[in-house]
Amino acid sequence: MTAQETSPSARKTELLEAAYAYALEHGLADLSLRPVAAAIGSSPRVLMFLFGNKDGLVKALLARARVDELVVVDRLGSSVGEVTLGEAVTRLWAWLAAEEHRPLLRLWAEAYARSLIEPEGAWAGFAESTVNDWLSVLAACQPESERTTADGLARRTLALATLRGALLDLLATGDLERVTAAVELSRRRRAR
Repeated sequence: MTAQETSPSARKTELLEAAYAYALEHGLADLSLRPVAAAIGSSPRVLMFLFGNKDGLVKALLARARVDELVVVDRLGSSVGEVTLGEAVTRLWAWLAAEEHRPLLRLWAEAYARSLIEPEGAWAGFAESTVNDWLSVLAACQPESERTTADGLARRTLALATLRGALLDLLATGDLERVTAAVELSRRRRAR
C-alpha cells in the first residue's frame, strides 16, 4: 500500500468534509455527484477521481459519519469501570437527544435503513457495524461477571434497542420530553 492510499490528500479530505456537511443537510437518499460537486465547489470528475464513483463517495461519507458517532462511544468508553449500564444509557441518551446532533443522527438513521434494504454495495454492513460498536461500549459498562453471560448480552441488547427506538421516535416527532421520560422509565425498570 502506498503512502497516498493510507493518507488521503488534503484536497480529498477537504472535499470529503464539504460533502459530509452537504450530506448532513440534504441526506444521502438522492445523492448525485453533480449537485454535490456544485455545492462544494468541485466537479463530478474530481469526485470520481478521488472516490471512484457515487458508491465510493457514499462509503466515504458513511465512514466519516461513523467517526462522529464513535466520538461519543470513545468518550463513554474512557469512563469504563466508573459507569454502570444504566448510567451509560442516561449519558448516551443525553448525547443522542441533543439538538445539535440531529443532522448526524438523521444521516445515521437513513444509512441504517438503507443498509437493511440494500445490504450490498455502499451500504453493506453499516447497520451491523453500528450495532456491534454500541454493544461493545455497553458491554464495557457491565461487571465482568455479567458481561460474559447470555443475560448480560440480553440486558445490553435491550438497552441498545431502547436507545435506538427512542432515537427514531425523537427524530420522527421531536417530542423530547415524552421520549426522554420513556428512556428514563426503561432505565429505572432495568435497574430493579
